[in-house]
Amino acid sequence: MIETRLLQQFVAVAEELHFNRAAERLHMAQPPLSQAIRKLESAVGAPLFVRTNRSVSLTPAGVAFLVTARSTLRALEEGVAQTRRVAEGIEGHLTLTFINIAPYTPLLRALRGFRHASPGISFTMVEATTQEQVIALEEGRADIGFMRTPGTSVPHLRMATVSSEPIVVALPAGHRLEAAPTIALELLKDDAFVASPRTLGKGFHDQLLSLCHAAGFVPNIVQHGRQMQTLIALVAAGFGVALLPASLATNARTDVVFRPLEVDASDALSRLDLFMAWNETRASAIRDRLIQAVLETLPSP
Repeated sequence: MIETRLLQQFVAVAEELHFNRAAERLHMAQPPLSQAIRKLESAVGAPLFVRTNRSVSLTPAGVAFLVTARSTLRALEEGVAQTRRVAEGIEGHLTLTFINIAPYTPLLRALRGFRHASPGISFTMVEATTQEQVIALEEGRADIGFMRTPGTSVPHLRMATVSSEPIVVALPAGHRLEAAPTIALELLKDDAFVASPRTLGKGFHDQLLSLCHAAGFVPNIVQHGRQMQTLIALVAAGFGVALLPASLATNARTDVVFRPLEVDASDALSRLDLFMAWNETRASAIRDRLIQAVLETLPSP
């Protein structure tokens, strides 16, 4: 291997074409510099300079190697600078996983502000269920996930609440309770329900079951949907009712009616949180900058 020091010494001699001046430029004595050039020529396997008592010039091999040496040193310098920028959280790449975050305007605004302030950071965005996100964070395939509560303890997973909203009920148009301004959950005990499968998000699924239990019944889940929008479509098609985050009620539809719930339950059951999660065992200055930016930008949930 050829040391970087030898390349720097070679470039100095090639540019000065004078060993004494090159030695002064490098703040070293001339004899060690001559020895270094001979060592480099031995490593390259060809003479790089023609030396006479009056002059020093590059051989054809020296001319070619000068291009290589300059390119190598420049690439190394650029690589070191880039590494420092990555270490400082200024440049790099982040992979974000998320459930449907379209309704969460403050979060979207925070992400937009971060991207504008950090043009050197690129992103890969992957839509995934909560369970898929937990696995991706554990395996290091994602840096930050925006998810519901996993429903189980996940070692090394740090979580911060970025949004909290009430759970509402979605009814198909023409439902017997459509005209009610609010709906007591126990009035839906005989209705069919549509919900996301537990395998895709234990926390959200179990919370909805517990909410129904608090109202005195076990929901009759007749259909499952992977995405929230799929559940709304199933409601519109008359398959059943659904318990959903209130943010989805902002989408105006004529075939689905959203109503607030009346239920004697704690906020932990009647409200739905969105979390920002990351694996604390994996260090990343870029990720930590984004976490800080999101938490500083979002209003308190």
